[in-house]
Amino acid sequence: METKEDRKKILIIGIAGGLARLLARLIHQHNPEVKIIGVDNRTIKDDHQKDYLTSLKIKYSRGSFEKIFRSNQFDTVYHLGRLGHVSSGQRQLAKRLNLSIMGTNHILNMCLENKVRNVIVLSTFHVYGAIPNNSVFLDESSPLKASIKYPQLRDVVEVDQLCSSWMWKNKDQINTVILRPCNIIGTTINNSISQFLKSHLGIKVIDFNPMFQFIHEYDMANVLYKCITQVESGIYNISTNDFIGLNKAQKLIGKRSLPIAMSLGSSMNKVLKIFNLHFSEYLIDYFKFSCLIDNSEIKKQLGDHFWRYSTEETLELIKLG
Repeated sequence: METKEDRKKILIIGIAGGLARLLARLIHQHNPEVKIIGVDNRTIKDDHQKDYLTSLKIKYSRGSFEKIFRSNQFDTVYHLGRLGHVSSGQRQLAKRLNLSIMGTNHILNMCLENKVRNVIVLSTFHVYGAIPNNSVFLDESSPLKASIKYPQLRDVVEVDQLCSSWMWKNKDQINTVILRPCNIIGTTINNSISQFLKSHLGIKVIDFNPMFQFIHEYDMANVLYKCITQVESGIYNISTNDFIGLNKAQKLIGKRSLPIAMSLGSSMNKVLKIFNLHFSEYLIDYFKFSCLIDNSEIKKQLGDHFWRYSTEETLELIKLG
């Protein structure tokens, strides 16, 4: 017979990431009785191992996840980040797409079969794409155009769409929350925009100055935690109320920078790659055109001020870090 204690387990997929570790720490602080199991197909450093957290390096396959679900009765499952970590090339991109789609589909179905109460999926605002004719603020019903120009984002868009369809299909059986946050930055985050901002010798865009939204890693972890009890099934953009020009954001961080014209796009990026200053190809349009998201829906769930740090405070903390 299932006991109350059996339900006090949480699975975090993608535990090698900084945001996942912050989330695990936050869950433990508020619910020390909860057992957390974290899995990743990347190497998990020794300092990630905590008394309250069991971290496992696994192959992202149906068999691996079936074994974990057979051994544990989870109350909540967090799906953070991509399942594939393949860099480039059409065959590799196709492999990553297949891994992400099929892997995510298996995970979702196992959650349903094992009567998991909450599924929380971390997507990204990048799914909307930085398009010249975007609305000033994009809401959750806006079309997902990111993969039109950049195949690197195809798996992100496909997984978002898969999870969205699955959520609506099973909304009466399981609480599913899909989050599309703006740029998450912090001292433990190593995503593309953080690498760009924290580089010792960065790049200053001289011909464009798009508006950017940033959210501190702690605030994002807190939103993820609150999704367990305070957020209803649905898709939610995550951002603070404020935004900032890219030039001002870089000035606040105060790194030395190399001025470049973003209108040169990919050609300039190939040259920068020689000096290890290049950036993810899909960011080119985000450095040219604003892609701002509307946070009205999440504020209905968490209140008007669910974050601790403003954009400028977040950037200042990055500088100190």
